[in-house]
Amino acid sequence: MSTVLIADDDRISCKLLASLLGKWGYQAEIVYDGLEAKRELMKAKAPQLAILDWMMPGLEGPEVIKAIRDARHEPYTYMLLVSARGDKEDLLKGLDAGADDYLTKPFDPAELRARLRVGARILGLERSLSSARETTEHQATHDLLTGVYNRATILEILGQEVSRCRNEGHKMALMIADVDQFRAINEAHGHMTGDQVIKMLATKMASPLRPKDSVGRFGGEQFLILAPNCTLNQAMVNAERLRSKIANEKFLVEKSSIGLTVSVGVSAIKDGAVDGKAALREADSALQQAKKNGRNRVECLFHSGAGAASATS
Repeated sequence: MSTVLIADDDRISCKLLASLLGKWGYQAEIVYDGLEAKRELMKAKAPQLAILDWMMPGLEGPEVIKAIRDARHEPYTYMLLVSARGDKEDLLKGLDAGADDYLTKPFDPAELRARLRVGARILGLERSLSSARETTEHQATHDLLTGVYNRATILEILGQEVSRCRNEGHKMALMIADVDQFRAINEAHGHMTGDQVIKMLATKMASPLRPKDSVGRFGGEQFLILAPNCTLNQAMVNAERLRSKIANEKFLVEKSSIGLTVSVGVSAIKDGAVDGKAALREADSALQQAKKNGRNRVECLFHSGAGAASATS
């Protein structure tokens, strides 16, 4: 049931209008002055349909509408201005303030109902366009197979986080996780099964992350994890937990039960001492070391600006 905000200082008019709206399947929310109308319409879950009287205490109807439009409040609110003023000049002034439609008192209930239906159709179109825009934006920034960030986006986030480290003196850790001997999985089970394994793996990698962490598909079977405000030791613990979790689980794809392991390379930035590319090189070097040392393990590099150190786990 759609909610309609009624803003009018005439309480009898509000009561009669609310009764009409109830018969038409709407739920009425009533306020009696312009300031209260503005507050209600600026809320995160405000009604998206509003009937505003022109003359009200606090703020007049056109002032309320202009304030909402100037704030570019989202989602869109369809606002119908009603007034005893019927001059063309008043009509143009109300529409210029941002009103979607204008009715002169006393209005025909059937006409009001028709105007509300128009508003509902416009809001439905706006929601469809917003959904399509969000879908397009998501497709542009996320990997289509796994649903995590794509390579371009995760690298953009890395640049932003490195700048934050440099400007604010924060720490950050990077983890590159790579599936061990993934080619063997594709050869034994087929590429479609391999794709499903990668998709399931992405979900397992993303699930234990903190809200401020980010994960992206860095390559075919490689994932890059960014952990802001995370020390080297914390990153090593998290990487080892992730490695162990994957090694001890089976990936069920149709009738196949597939086991796999990952190698993880970790690097850390302190006080923005290195740029993003250098941090990536260090994480990749640690990953290659993990591969050379037998796979299914975690290796790390820490850069403090005075030189690099290595550790294993």
